[in-house]
This record gives sequence, structure tokens and C-alpha cells, in this order.
Amino acid sequence: MTTRQNRLELSGCFTAITTPFSPDGSRIDFAALARQIDRQADGGVSGIVVSGTTGESPTLEHDEYQQLVAEAVKLGHARDLLVIAGAGSNSTRHAIALQTLAHRLGADATLSVNPYYNKPTQDGLFRHYTAIADSCPIPTILYNVPGRSAGGLTLDTIRTLSRHPNIVAIKDAAGNVDFTSETCAACPNLTVLSGDDPLTLPMMSVGAAGVVSVVSNVVPDRVSAMCAAELEGRHDEALSIHRELAAISKAMFLETNPIPVKGALKLLGVDSGAMRLPMTSATPATLEKLKTLMGAMEVVG
Repeated sequence: MTTRQNRLELSGCFTAITTPFSPDGSRIDFAALARQIDRQADGGVSGIVVSGTTGESPTLEHDEYQQLVAEAVKLGHARDLLVIAGAGSNSTRHAIALQTLAHRLGADATLSVNPYYNKPTQDGLFRHYTAIADSCPIPTILYNVPGRSAGGLTLDTIRTLSRHPNIVAIKDAAGNVDFTSETCAACPNLTVLSGDDPLTLPMMSVGAAGVVSVVSNVVPDRVSAMCAAELEGRHDEALSIHRELAAISKAMFLETNPIPVKGALKLLGVDSGAMRLPMTSATPATLEKLKTLMGAMEVVG
């Protein structure tokens, strides 16, 4: 069967978009979502990730998740963007349900995070991801983020999982360029995407194909340009942009993601609405730092 998913190519900048809520946080603001997606498309990104960590996925109800993915698919595909749906869970059964739903709603791929809190063994992680990838034909992107999940995938487990025909990529947020280099060398059929904005260019220099980015919510054009320059062999240009982005990329983690990025969007007039508890709004100190950095970069909404 030939489908859009079977022809999936992952390279460049994929923005992990925020979920725009109403001012009181009670509902998703779909008009704001459309504006966000248009801004990303105008900035030249390759695609978007919806309902990821940056999208406050743990706070979404099931019906909200379904509505959000469906709307993002419609809006993203209308602008020729790939749409990746966050579909991970620390329950394999729940992750399979989200995987199947994302496939039915027309997402191009899913992003599946390491199970968090319950800390499975490597055998448990292998069985978890294999069950997810077996459940339906949508391409699966592994999300290795030890800092959020209290455990990470080893190189041996990644190598074994990379042989599954539906496991096509990994978002590498382990924060270790040596590990990225080893993964690229050991898993030639697996696309590696940076999951750490400050490390995107170093990771691409050892074989990563792009980034799932937080800071591209704020500066999609510059992150896209950096990725394109590196992929096309214009390393000096990519390095110049990397240096320009270094401070603001780090500032996205002055507080827990997505607190700073939602604060930055509000400063730009691209308001992404309230944070949902237990996440809270950015502190005045964080906002002042962001305002200074964006002013120096002449960032506009």
C-alpha cells in the first residue's frame, strides 16, 4: 500500500508547537492555532509536532486531543506541512490507542516518548515500542528524553528497534553529541532529529537530519534557515545562525518547557493563551530576559 506516510522524509525544522488555550485555560483556541500554523509555514519549517511536551499534552482531555490533532492535520496539510502527533504514554495500551487514533485522523507520523515514571527495563522499552509500531502502519518516531522520563534508551535497544519497518526516526534529547554520533553510525536506516535546540547544529554535524524545535515557535525562519544551510553544505552560514540563536535557545529552558516559550509568544503578540496547571506562567524575571534577547535579535510576531 502506497500512502503519504510510506513516502515520509524527515529533515529540517519541525516545530513542537504550543497548544493555544483560551485566557482562562478552559478550552483550545483553534483560531489561534490556525495563526500559529500559518506563521510556522511562512517561516519555512518542514512540519509541526502537535500535542507534544511543548503542547502541554499531559493536560489534554481525550476529546481535546482528538480535536487538536484533527485540526492540526487539516491546517498543516493545507500549508504543505508534515504533521506529527504526540502519541506517547507510560501505558502501552493507551499509547497504542493514541497511535491508532492519530493514524485515523491523518497524521503523517507519531512521536512516542519513553514511558515516564514507571521506569521500564530495556526489554520493557523494546516491547513497548514494538507493540506500538505493530499496531498500525503510521511511521513512529522514538522520543528519547531521559530528563523527562527517568530513563533512556540504550544504543543497543535503539539499534534493534530501528529494524522495525514502522520505526523511522528518533528525537534525540539525551543531550550527548557522542551518543548522537554513535546512533547515526549504528542505525543508518533511522533518521535522527535533535531534541535539544542548543545542540541542533552539533548534532547535525555528526549526522542528524534536523530538529524538533521549541525555539522555532519564536523564530521559525531562523531555525529553518540554519537547518537548510547545514543540510546543503553551507556550514559557515549555519554556524553563524547557530551562534545568533544560542542565547535564546537556552532561554527557552530558564523555566520548565513550555513556560518560557509561551511567555515569549505573548511578548511577540502571538499569544498562546494560559498555561494549564500544574504549569504556571513565566516569572517577571524570565519575561524580562526574553524581552531583552528578542529585542537584540529584532524578533517580530
